[in-house]
Amino acid sequence: MAVLGHLELAKYPFLADAGGYLRECGFTLEQLADDQDLKPIRDQAFARVAAAVDEGKVYRPSIETGSQLPREVFSFLLAVVLLKMSGARHLAKKFAMQEARGAEMLLERDLGRARTASQVLLATEIIRDLSGMGIQKQEEHFVVPVPEYLRRAVTFHAREWKLINRRVESGLVYLTPHETVRLIRQELVNYIVSRIEGAAMPPPVPGLQGFAGQLSAMEARLRPKTVVSSGEFAPCVKHAAKTMADGDNLSHAGRFLLATFLLARGHSISDIVPYFEKAPDYKKSVTLYQLEHLAGKSGKGTAYRCQSCQKLKTLGLCHEIPECAGIVNPLQFGVGR
Repeated sequence: MAVLGHLELAKYPFLADAGGYLRECGFTLEQLADDQDLKPIRDQAFARVAAAVDEGKVYRPSIETGSQLPREVFSFLLAVVLLKMSGARHLAKKFAMQEARGAEMLLERDLGRARTASQVLLATEIIRDLSGMGIQKQEEHFVVPVPEYLRRAVTFHAREWKLINRRVESGLVYLTPHETVRLIRQELVNYIVSRIEGAAMPPPVPGLQGFAGQLSAMEARLRPKTVVSSGEFAPCVKHAAKTMADGDNLSHAGRFLLATFLLARGHSISDIVPYFEKAPDYKKSVTLYQLEHLAGKSGKGTAYRCQSCQKLKTLGLCHEIPECAGIVNPLQFGVGR
């Protein structure tokens, strides 16, 4: 694990050992709940979660002055406690997505500013802790082994991510700081979600029950309507739809599969939107734009096709069952049977 200073902990508090940090600073959960001098931390923790509901808003930590650093760490840890107490699972995923977006911007900046050996080491160790991806700096670029690059970039559809369009030397792919962080975006989100879900359930703390109750009410308002599917879906599509229905963060490739399959089956864009409403990063305007693009109603007017079973296997999206025998595309599943 990277050895983090106070500044790094404020920027990436999900890397901290929550219990250890609280003990080291001499605080208990009861103190955070009741001490009037610590009220700003309680308010900031609640505001940090509530901000996740506001579409397009990214929480930005106050890291310019040293006096603010402990509050940033405490407010994140207390936010996790409040989410666990409230049982707001959908809201917790939105919170994780928001925190990941903020951390992504900070991490990209840190990579871009890394000049000294110690700065480079710290930045690359944070990347390794978050994703397991080993990176090194060469000149102004960061390099990753081809296998590690391909394992992550295989889910991207843009041409610039194809290996043939990358600079590759001696088995290493050259990336900018932005591309490096973009490559591990999903792993960053998954890491924060795992830290929240893996956190121990806190004991009842009366001073925090009011905040937790407000988050529970917020969760109820966020909960979208249930999607009722009709027709026989291929198991890969069923898995993608269930992942979204559970409020989990489906990969870009999985969303592409779900959308193109439903469009090909004759579903309208308004029919498809509800499938995406439980996504932690859901924004209606963005979802509509992307669906219209896939349907060929914007841009160059080219409609995208549902990918073949072979392609889905390479993307790790195939969930083959005996009934899949003989088909080469999910759209053939159940047809004429």
